[in-house]
Amino acid sequence: MSNYSPTRDTLAKRIAGEIVLSAAPGQTMRKWRGLLSVNQIDMANALELSPSVISDYETGRRKSPGAGFIKRYVASLLGIDVVRGGHYIKQLSRITLDPSDVFSDIREFMAPVSIQEVVEAVDGEIFNGDEQVGQDVFGYTVVDSMKAIMMLSGLDFYRIFGTTSERALVFTGVSRGRSPMIAVKISPFKPRVIILHGLEGEIDPLAVQLARHENIPLAVSGMDTEDELVASLIDLYQSTG
Repeated sequence: MSNYSPTRDTLAKRIAGEIVLSAAPGQTMRKWRGLLSVNQIDMANALELSPSVISDYETGRRKSPGAGFIKRYVASLLGIDVVRGGHYIKQLSRITLDPSDVFSDIREFMAPVSIQEVVEAVDGEIFNGDEQVGQDVFGYTVVDSMKAIMMLSGLDFYRIFGTTSERALVFTGVSRGRSPMIAVKISPFKPRVIILHGLEGEIDPLAVQLARHENIPLAVSGMDTEDELVASLIDLYQSTG
């Protein structure tokens, strides 16, 4: 039986292309290994190498890997996911990667950044989850809150999460924050951090309560306009490449 899968092939090209184009290929390799929850030992076994070799590539102690090694690395990474049931590939197959008009911006970082760095980039104030600000974030989505709630069905809501739910989900056009938090509560996927922008007055206490219940850090951006917020996030994205 052939191992070819259109979704798997598309994902392989995406990962390999991102590694090749990255200014820090090793960090990008490590990012994708982390996204698929593959440890260095399993990766090394799949490639028939020692874990120290994988570590050397990912930390930059070895020179940037060639195209042949990157191809083997990506194939092994996705192969491990297939053996485990293909959960990541199946998740991706349910997601339309092209952003719609409800998205202002959606990107995957070339290397992970911390929640703290994302919050600082948008001049944010944390209302829940201070103890989690050191956790890694792998991307972000800026979404118009009212359009998302009114236009996206349950399955369409998956599109907000791009290639991973371990991202910053930024809602703009927010009144008090209750509706976005309810939408996240009923979603099967949970973002790494939620940022609200455009609050009209004080944040709704229920929004904070829901964030605590879901164990998701919640912040409010102090940026004056959405354009400034997006521009600052793009600067952060570019700094990871």
